[in-house]
Order: sequence, then C-alpha cells, then structure tokens
Amino acid sequence: MKPKVLLVDGIHPNCASMLREADFEVEEIHPISQEELEEKIRVIDAIVVRSKTKITKELIELAINLKMIARAGVGLDTIDVECAESHNIRVINAEEAPSVTVAELVMGLIITLLRHIAIADHLMKEGKWAKSRLRGMELRGKTLGIIGAGRIGIEVLKRSSAFLMNPIVFDISERQLEKAKKLGAKVEPNLDTLLQKADIITIHIPFTPETKNLINAEKIKLMKDGAFIINAARGGIVDEKALYDSLREGKLGGAGLDCYEEEPDPNSELIHLPNVVCTPHIGASTEETQRTIAYIIAKKIIKHLS
Repeated sequence: MKPKVLLVDGIHPNCASMLREADFEVEEIHPISQEELEEKIRVIDAIVVRSKTKITKELIELAINLKMIARAGVGLDTIDVECAESHNIRVINAEEAPSVTVAELVMGLIITLLRHIAIADHLMKEGKWAKSRLRGMELRGKTLGIIGAGRIGIEVLKRSSAFLMNPIVFDISERQLEKAKKLGAKVEPNLDTLLQKADIITIHIPFTPETKNLINAEKIKLMKDGAFIINAARGGIVDEKALYDSLREGKLGGAGLDCYEEEPDPNSELIHLPNVVCTPHIGASTEETQRTIAYIIAKKIIKHLS
C-alpha cells in the first residue's frame, strides 16, 4: 500500500513530483479548512506544512496513522513537537535551506532603513522630490549586533563584512561563537553588552518560552539612542508594545520587521509607523529556497517512509 502524504500551504510542486516518482500517494490542498484538515489527518502517513497550518495537540490526537510531520521551512513553533514525539511521530524541517535567502532580506531591510528607500519611493510616487529630507547613513563602520550565530546569523555575518561593518555576535553556544570568531567577528558572551554596543541589532534565534519577549522595554533601554533593530526570526521575541513605544518616542531610529506576534494580522499601529519597514514573513520566499526546501523535505520523507 502506498504511503499517503498531504501537502498544504502551497508547497513547491517539486516536492509532490519527487514523492510521486518514489511511489507515494500525494494530495495537495491549498488552502485547507480546519474541518478538511481534521478529516484528512486521520488517514495520512505524513503531512507537509509551511507556517500557516498549525499542527496542534488536538489534531495529532486524531492522527491515528500519522508517522511524520514535515515543516517546509525552519521554525517548529506552529507544531506541538512534544505531543507529536509522545505519539511516536517524527518531526522534521529544512533548517539548512533558507539561510542565504533570509540573510539577504536582512541586509535589504538594513539598507532600506538607513537610506530611507521605502519613504523615498513613497514620496516619489506622490510626485514629491524630497531629496533634502532623505539624508541617510552608511553601513560602513557601523557595529552590527547579531543575536544568534546559527546558520542564518553566520550568513548575515558574512554579508555584513562585505559592507565593511563591524559585526559582534552573541550566542549561548560556545561552538557557534567560535565559528563567528573564525569569520572575523568579535564575540560577546553577554547580551546586555552587545545591546549597548550595537548601532544595528539583528535577531536570529528560535522562538521558545525562554526567548519570548527577550527584547523588552528593559533591554531596549540599554540600546544606543537611535539604534535600529531587525527581526526576521520569529514574532514574539521582540515585545511589540515596547518596540512601538521606543520607536514613537525616538529612542530607536527604526525597525525592519518580517515577523510579528500575530500573523497574518500584525499590530496595525506598529507597522504604520514611518520608521518601520515591514514585510509579510517573506524571509524564505524565493524561488531558489522554496525549490531547495521541496527537495530536502521530499528526500527526508522518502528516506524514512519508503
């Protein structure tokens, strides 16, 4: 009997093609209703999701045949991993795939903020030649504080060096700090000290109970006046109320955001601030990365379920 795999959330078509070639029975549903998901999960062997579909304890307890949950991306915060593992369901992801893509977006957000590109574009389209109002700053010589030296943090580090920035890195892992050091970064074992030193801070850690609201009002007070913050990791790591207040009051110079506490309906007041550049969680949304993710996920499913 062929293993049954359900693909939801618009997985790159290469994933389905590879699975079918390996003699899997594949169904693709996008979008999928909660009722349909509850029905389908009872009979499938594996499910592949992106960030939209939440695999909760309630769903897992309906999944009498499920052997694998695959996240076509990195973060597992939308999956009840503990519950899945207690039911002997393997949880996999493609953490190795989007590092370059996310790092490129981070650099784009930094440049957009420091050179007022989004504001300039908006004013030009309104017919306003506002050159005198748009004096920005160079990246060269700026201290970039990188919180998290995993795959994405390391790729950001490499690109920041190309812009002649001065990267400093915080991570709880000595091994990851050694990698950063070998690439020419200064390492900072104390987060508070990094926050005090950096002109720009970029976050590259997972969302966990320990990292929830890690960057709160108290931490923001430690930052330089006029500092910039980038979050292309996960919503909830930055306290959005504290961020909003600090941006409105001028404590921070700006923020570049690709993820939010509530998705797809983020804090309207925050995203409408003029010193915020925001994107709708598109860190991994490039053709190249989605194709790579599809390949990685299909290979892992085939390996474990064939």
